[in-house]
Amino acid sequence: MSWPLYLAFKQLFPSGRRLPFFTLISVAGVALGVALMLMATSVMGGFGYQIKKMIIDTQGEVQVRGRGPIENRAAVEEALASVPAVAAWAPFASGVVMLQFENRPAFPAVLGYDLGRIRQVIPLERYLVAGSFDDLDDDSVILSSLLASSLGARPGDKVSLYSPLMLERLKQNEILLPRDVRVAGIFQIGHQQLDSSTVICSLRLMQDLYGLGKTVHGYNVRLRPGADEFAAAAALNRALPAAAVARTWFESNADFQAVLSFERNMIFFLLTFIVIVAAFSITSSLLVTVVRKTREIGLLGAMGGRAREVALCFCAQGFVIGVAGTIGGLAAGFTLLHYRDHLVHLIASLTMGQEVFVKFYQFNHLPAHTAPRDVVTIIVFTLLAATLAGLIPAWRAAKLKPVEALRSE
Repeated sequence: MSWPLYLAFKQLFPSGRRLPFFTLISVAGVALGVALMLMATSVMGGFGYQIKKMIIDTQGEVQVRGRGPIENRAAVEEALASVPAVAAWAPFASGVVMLQFENRPAFPAVLGYDLGRIRQVIPLERYLVAGSFDDLDDDSVILSSLLASSLGARPGDKVSLYSPLMLERLKQNEILLPRDVRVAGIFQIGHQQLDSSTVICSLRLMQDLYGLGKTVHGYNVRLRPGADEFAAAAALNRALPAAAVARTWFESNADFQAVLSFERNMIFFLLTFIVIVAAFSITSSLLVTVVRKTREIGLLGAMGGRAREVALCFCAQGFVIGVAGTIGGLAAGFTLLHYRDHLVHLIASLTMGQEVFVKFYQFNHLPAHTAPRDVVTIIVFTLLAATLAGLIPAWRAAKLKPVEALRSE
């Protein structure tokens, strides 16, 4: 080890003595900034990752929708089969109905799937908490968990579906009776909005409720592993007839994703000031060290130490503080992320309550996803800021002339 680095370590961590106060405070300041940046980026990234996973699990990477009900299904399916990136697809129809159970009404969204193909695209069984997907047929439905809880319905119960088509028939002096169906199961995705107002049924049942005949509203598309969804959507749009358009999961939720990305970047930008403030603290502390050790610096010069080696000593101190603070901050950040739900539940119970948290933030637990790129960015930024914090003291020490420094009192 060269003497500038050895001297830097000795000044920061003198042997036989307690850890200097300035070193402890500087490392703690850097660690706090790193921990907060890691937690903020992980939590905001968790929301985006969880929403992406939820969308793909319930819709597929790409969704083909018609500008109206798709009548020429053969042309659309031929286009889907012509794109190599497409692994599977399943037609669907969607709408809103009134659902009634024991005189308790609800107005959920209804998703009708082709039961023979949907498993290749959407892993619905993964989210079932009661019942079985095999029991779903044209005379049964699967309810979301909060919807079933609010109605008091359980698997095996009978519920009534009132279609908007009933109003159209009334205008023609016809009466369309409600459709009585059995509850085949209950699913829970983990998102409050989807879990509170969603019904899954067969495509044929949905077509009967809305009078669609053989038409559908669109296709959920699953891509092959590693396929780019944007390239696949572009290829589909070139092959699809004019009555249909393919959109990726991101394009279908572009506004929300843009807001989420903006919030994440802004939070990261604001939290970088904590590291910058810690860097100023390092600078001021090292400047005090330069003033206190002026004679020692002059002695180093008189013994043959060059100005750049003296400067390296102080830059190395900033770098070492940055490394120690980064390690401590990453350890604290990952620990807090591990216990994030406990902390959120504690804060929510002391303030607004757990029910309000779920209502406004739409998740049963606080999601987190730490991207390796974010960790690398935090480490590089912190080490760079801490090293640059030692430049001014290093420049000040390098300018000292040995003769004048030795005369200093």
